[in-house]
Amino acid sequence: MRKFKIRLAVISVIAVLISLFMQETIAYYSTIGKSENVITSGNLKMMIHEKTDQGTEFPSEGVYIMPGDIVSKAVTVENICEHPFYLRVRVVFGVNSEALSAEDCFKLNISEDNWQLVDGWYYYRSVLQPGETSPLVFSHVEIIGDKVDKSYIGKTLTLTVDAQAVQSENNPVSGGETFRAAGWPEA
Repeated sequence: MRKFKIRLAVISVIAVLISLFMQETIAYYSTIGKSENVITSGNLKMMIHEKTDQGTEFPSEGVYIMPGDIVSKAVTVENICEHPFYLRVRVVFGVNSEALSAEDCFKLNISEDNWQLVDGWYYYRSVLQPGETSPLVFSHVEIIGDKVDKSYIGKTLTLTVDAQAVQSENNPVSGGETFRAAGWPEA
Protein backbone atom coordinates (compact mmCIF):
# COMPACT_ATOMS: atom_id res chain seq x y z
CA MET A 1 0.00 0.00 0.00
CA ARG A 2 2.94 2.22 0.65
CA LYS A 3 4.05 1.81 -2.99
CA PHE A 4 0.59 2.73 -4.10
CA LYS A 5 0.67 5.97 -2.05
CA ILE A 6 4.10 6.85 -3.43
CA ARG A 7 2.88 6.21 -6.98
CA LEU A 8 -0.22 8.26 -6.34
CA ALA A 9 1.88 11.11 -4.93
CA VAL A 10 4.28 10.98 -7.93
CA ILE A 11 1.38 10.92 -10.41
CA SER A 12 -0.26 13.83 -8.56
CA VAL A 13 2.96 15.87 -8.69
CA ILE A 14 3.36 15.08 -12.40
CA ALA A 15 -0.26 16.06 -13.04
CA VAL A 16 0.22 19.36 -11.20
CA LEU A 17 3.43 20.10 -13.14
CA ILE A 18 1.77 19.24 -16.47
CA SER A 19 -1.17 21.52 -15.69
CA LEU A 20 1.21 24.35 -14.75
CA PHE A 21 3.16 23.93 -18.01
CA MET A 22 -0.08 23.75 -20.00
CA GLN A 23 -1.25 27.06 -18.57
CA GLU A 24 2.02 28.70 -19.54
CA THR A 25 1.77 27.14 -23.01
CA ILE A 26 -1.80 28.33 -23.47
CA ALA A 27 -0.79 31.80 -22.32
CA TYR A 28 2.15 31.71 -24.69
CA TYR A 29 -0.11 30.95 -27.68
CA SER A 30 -2.82 33.50 -26.95
CA THR A 31 -2.52 37.25 -26.96
CA ILE A 32 -4.67 40.35 -26.81
CA GLY A 33 -3.94 43.32 -29.04
CA LYS A 34 -5.43 46.62 -30.07
CA SER A 35 -5.33 48.08 -33.54
CA GLU A 36 -6.20 51.55 -34.72
CA ASN A 37 -7.06 52.02 -38.39
CA VAL A 38 -6.93 55.43 -39.97
CA ILE A 39 -9.20 56.04 -42.94
CA THR A 40 -8.72 59.26 -44.84
CA SER A 41 -11.42 60.47 -47.18
CA GLY A 42 -10.71 62.67 -50.14
CA ASN A 43 -12.13 66.10 -50.71
CA LEU A 44 -14.10 66.98 -53.79
CA LYS A 45 -13.50 70.49 -55.04
CA MET A 46 -15.04 72.31 -57.96
CA MET A 47 -15.26 75.78 -59.39
CA ILE A 48 -18.27 77.27 -61.17
CA HIS A 49 -17.31 79.47 -64.12
CA GLU A 50 -19.71 82.12 -65.43
CA LYS A 51 -18.47 83.95 -68.52
CA THR A 52 -19.87 86.23 -71.18
CA ASP A 53 -19.73 85.41 -74.90
CA GLN A 54 -16.57 87.59 -75.05
CA GLY A 55 -14.87 85.18 -72.61
CA THR A 56 -14.79 87.62 -69.68
CA GLU A 57 -16.12 86.87 -66.21
CA PHE A 58 -19.84 87.57 -65.83
CA PRO A 59 -20.15 90.84 -63.87
CA SER A 60 -20.72 90.23 -60.16
CA GLU A 61 -22.97 93.28 -59.96
CA GLY A 62 -25.20 91.81 -62.69
CA VAL A 63 -26.52 93.39 -65.85
CA TYR A 64 -29.45 95.62 -66.73
CA ILE A 65 -32.12 93.86 -68.75
CA MET A 66 -35.12 94.65 -70.88
CA PRO A 67 -37.95 92.28 -71.77
CA GLY A 68 -36.89 90.13 -74.72
CA ASP A 69 -33.14 90.51 -74.03
CA ILE A 70 -30.85 87.55 -74.45
CA VAL A 71 -28.06 87.76 -71.88
CA SER A 72 -24.80 85.93 -72.47
CA LYS A 73 -23.99 83.80 -69.43
CA ALA A 74 -21.93 80.69 -70.23
CA VAL A 75 -21.85 78.40 -67.19
CA THR A 76 -19.44 75.48 -66.76
CA VAL A 77 -18.07 73.59 -63.75
CA GLU A 78 -14.40 72.61 -63.35
CA ASN A 79 -13.11 69.67 -61.31
CA ILE A 80 -10.20 71.15 -59.32
CA CYS A 81 -9.41 68.12 -57.14
CA GLU A 82 -7.58 64.82 -57.55
CA HIS A 83 -10.70 62.65 -57.73
CA PRO A 84 -13.30 62.12 -60.46
CA PHE A 85 -16.89 62.86 -59.52
CA TYR A 86 -20.51 62.98 -60.60
CA LEU A 87 -21.92 66.48 -60.90
CA ARG A 88 -25.31 68.11 -60.65
CA VAL A 89 -26.34 71.73 -61.09
CA ARG A 90 -29.45 73.60 -60.03
CA VAL A 91 -30.52 77.02 -61.25
CA VAL A 92 -32.43 79.05 -58.66
CA PHE A 93 -34.45 82.02 -59.85
CA GLY A 94 -35.67 84.91 -57.76
CA VAL A 95 -36.95 88.46 -57.67
CA ASN A 96 -36.05 90.75 -54.75
CA SER A 97 -35.01 87.75 -52.56
CA GLU A 98 -38.22 85.82 -53.28
CA ALA A 99 -38.29 82.51 -55.13
CA LEU A 100 -39.46 82.60 -58.71
CA SER A 101 -40.14 79.79 -61.16
CA ALA A 102 -38.11 79.78 -64.36
CA GLU A 103 -41.24 80.02 -66.46
CA ASP A 104 -42.06 83.37 -64.88
CA CYS A 105 -39.19 85.30 -66.48
CA PHE A 106 -36.30 83.20 -67.79
CA LYS A 107 -35.60 80.70 -70.53
CA LEU A 108 -32.33 78.72 -70.54
CA ASN A 109 -30.75 76.74 -73.36
CA ILE A 110 -29.60 73.65 -71.47
CA SER A 111 -28.03 70.86 -73.54
CA GLU A 112 -30.03 67.68 -72.99
CA ASP A 113 -27.23 65.70 -74.65
CA ASN A 114 -24.95 66.36 -71.67
CA TRP A 115 -27.41 67.18 -68.88
CA GLN A 116 -30.46 65.34 -67.56
CA LEU A 117 -33.18 67.11 -65.54
CA VAL A 118 -34.33 65.09 -62.48
CA ASP A 119 -36.20 66.67 -59.54
CA GLY A 120 -35.05 70.22 -60.30
CA TRP A 121 -31.35 69.30 -60.75
CA TYR A 122 -29.43 68.98 -64.01
CA TYR A 123 -27.19 65.91 -63.74
CA TYR A 124 -24.08 65.74 -65.91
CA ARG A 125 -24.36 62.42 -67.75
CA SER A 126 -20.66 61.52 -67.42
CA VAL A 127 -17.91 61.47 -64.82
CA LEU A 128 -16.00 64.74 -64.52
CA GLN A 129 -12.31 63.80 -64.34
CA PRO A 130 -9.68 65.78 -62.39
CA GLY A 131 -8.71 68.94 -64.27
CA GLU A 132 -11.66 68.69 -66.67
CA THR A 133 -14.31 71.33 -67.21
CA SER A 134 -17.88 70.28 -67.91
CA PRO A 135 -19.60 71.13 -71.16
CA LEU A 136 -21.77 74.24 -71.01
CA VAL A 137 -24.66 73.95 -68.62
CA PHE A 138 -26.18 76.84 -70.57
CA SER A 139 -24.74 79.69 -72.64
CA HIS A 140 -27.39 82.37 -72.45
CA VAL A 141 -30.51 83.43 -70.62
CA GLU A 142 -33.52 84.78 -72.47
CA ILE A 143 -35.70 87.27 -70.62
CA ILE A 144 -39.24 86.27 -71.58
CA GLY A 145 -40.71 89.47 -72.97
CA ASP A 146 -44.40 88.86 -72.32
CA LYS A 147 -43.69 87.72 -68.72
CA VAL A 148 -41.48 90.63 -67.61
CA ASP A 149 -43.99 93.47 -67.49
CA LYS A 150 -44.23 96.81 -65.64
CA SER A 151 -44.57 95.01 -62.29
CA TYR A 152 -40.86 94.15 -62.50
CA ILE A 153 -39.63 97.73 -62.99
CA GLY A 154 -37.04 98.58 -60.33
CA LYS A 155 -36.83 95.01 -59.07
CA THR A 156 -33.80 92.75 -59.11
CA LEU A 157 -34.13 89.43 -60.91
CA THR A 158 -31.59 86.85 -59.78
CA LEU A 159 -30.30 83.64 -61.28
CA THR A 160 -28.12 81.59 -58.93
CA VAL A 161 -26.21 78.48 -60.01
CA ASP A 162 -25.72 75.81 -57.32
CA ALA A 163 -23.51 72.76 -57.95
CA GLN A 164 -22.94 69.57 -55.98
CA ALA A 165 -20.67 66.59 -56.54
CA VAL A 166 -20.35 63.04 -55.22
CA GLN A 167 -17.49 60.62 -55.71
CA SER A 168 -17.60 58.37 -58.73
CA GLU A 169 -14.89 56.01 -57.49
CA ASN A 170 -16.54 52.86 -56.08
CA ASN A 171 -19.94 54.41 -56.81
CA PRO A 172 -21.06 52.83 -60.08
CA VAL A 173 -24.06 53.87 -62.16
CA SER A 174 -25.10 52.66 -65.58
CA GLY A 175 -26.22 54.30 -68.77
CA GLY A 176 -25.47 57.91 -67.78
CA GLU A 177 -28.00 57.82 -64.96
CA THR A 178 -25.72 59.72 -62.61
CA PHE A 179 -28.73 60.82 -60.58
CA ARG A 180 -28.78 57.24 -59.24
CA ALA A 181 -25.33 57.58 -57.64
CA ALA A 182 -25.18 57.14 -53.88
CA GLY A 183 -24.41 60.09 -51.65
CA TRP A 184 -26.31 63.02 -53.14
CA PRO A 185 -27.20 65.47 -50.37
CA GLU A 186 -30.85 66.12 -49.66
CA ALA A 187 -31.95 69.00 -51.84
